[in-house]
Amino acid sequence: MDFRDNVDLDASQVENRGGGGIGRGGIAIGGGAAGIIALIAALLFGVNPGDIMGGGGSDPGAVQPSSDLADKCKTGADADQSEECRVVGIVNSIQEYWSGALDKEASGSYTPAKTVLFSQAVDTGCGQASSQVGPFYCPNDQKVYLDLTFFDELQSRFGAKGGPFAQAYVIAHEYGHHVQNLLGAMERAQGDQQGPESGSVRLELQADCYAGVWSKNAVNTGFYEKDFTKTEIQEALDAAAAVGDDRIQERSQGRVDPEAFTHGTSEQRMKWFTRGYESGAPDRCDTFAGDI
Repeated sequence: MDFRDNVDLDASQVENRGGGGIGRGGIAIGGGAAGIIALIAALLFGVNPGDIMGGGGSDPGAVQPSSDLADKCKTGADADQSEECRVVGIVNSIQEYWSGALDKEASGSYTPAKTVLFSQAVDTGCGQASSQVGPFYCPNDQKVYLDLTFFDELQSRFGAKGGPFAQAYVIAHEYGHHVQNLLGAMERAQGDQQGPESGSVRLELQADCYAGVWSKNAVNTGFYEKDFTKTEIQEALDAAAAVGDDRIQERSQGRVDPEAFTHGTSEQRMKWFTRGYESGAPDRCDTFAGDI
């Protein structure tokens, strides 16, 4: 996963914030898509929703960036040397792809979304969030939130092999949710939040498929030296399998309960990433039609 050394990075697409306070109690981020995301995250990571999201929608602009990534992350060579700059490069490539892909569609155009790096807790347009939620997308402020320590947990807690492309898969998946928000797919998942055929499962599998689509087209965005290798794609598949509902349930409770699924099985998550990767076409990612 080598970036082109001389490609310019746009660090303005990523904010780097310090930790913030975390509220407790009920989820107070409203219903609809934001509520779905909070519930999905809580079920996936086995934590109390009240420990993840609390308080009303806040003003994320009230928290100032803790450091200026623009001074550190200028070129692809920087992305090859620093994890934070790698995130910048990944985000730049993902948004370059989707801006072109959606502009070709009659269904709409692409609006850029920032990624916010934080530690322990953060204020978002969906309320306050703890690192326990893992990476997530907030539709209210159209931002992706990521505590970089999650990538260590992906290996230590969820048993993934990890690697730079596993990180890219996670980020691309979250931007898949942004694409869904722009295209109205999140509305199709409302009111159907658990179960093997639920709207939430279909939403998550489509985001996996979109991650695969970007992976296929990433070299054409100009940020990478060459197409990703089979080993790198395997890192993504391994990460997708590690966070399948069945594997997480088996590890955490010793049994599998399909009626509590929110993201899909390991097999399904690998299947839909692969479909996106092999086709390279967003229109092959309609998980809301037919069997999944």
